[in-house]
Amino acid sequence: MRDVFSRITHHKVTDNLMTENNRNVSLRQRAYECIKQKIVSLELSPGSVIDEAALRAELDLGRTPIREALQRLSLEKLVVIVPRRGMFVADIGVMDLQRLFEVRVILEGMAVRLAAQRGTEDHWRRMEAVLADLPEGGDPADNQAIIAIDQACHEIIYEAVDNEFLQDTLVTMYALNLRLWYFALTKIGNMRATVLEHVAILNALKAGDEEQAAQLLEQHIKHFQDEIQAMMLGVTRSS
Repeated sequence: MRDVFSRITHHKVTDNLMTENNRNVSLRQRAYECIKQKIVSLELSPGSVIDEAALRAELDLGRTPIREALQRLSLEKLVVIVPRRGMFVADIGVMDLQRLFEVRVILEGMAVRLAAQRGTEDHWRRMEAVLADLPEGGDPADNQAIIAIDQACHEIIYEAVDNEFLQDTLVTMYALNLRLWYFALTKIGNMRATVLEHVAILNALKAGDEEQAAQLLEQHIKHFQDEIQAMMLGVTRSS
């Protein structure tokens, strides 16, 4: 009888610990996603001081999940931790832009080749449905919706890669790219033509033509880089 009681007690303690661990993970994840969105969307502006107390109050979370989320975001290059000075939102600079894109073009090229080999009809149907929502015309006011479509297309490609290590890296890199979208949102023209390039990429993926898909994606990333870099340098580009 004592053994049965011990087993039941052990299971209850284990279940309670698992529930508490899941709760802690959930809080950490919530803090991470909320703060990341604030940084990416520039609600927390580049270079600004991060006020942990304000985040705790706004998100109604304790110090531990906030601190762990910020530590994670520092590994993803969205937060800078300076000993004895505090935490800051990572700044955005031209050199950072160049370094980001030279890594992205290699990793995204690898990803799209693998996606061409491993992607399914379901992936490409979903990507086709996303692209069907692309706004018509060239109104810069549509850029936020266009950003969401670009993000969805890339995330479907990452999923089609079927490699969680590469997928996690690509998602992290894309968040840095996404912040550049928001940074440039009010200063560049409509980006519909750039995102429309996903149609040709999708056709290559459907055909399983990995080299064509990689070439088209490299051009897509380069076009975006040129647009952002021209904006940051104050250069007017001819359309």
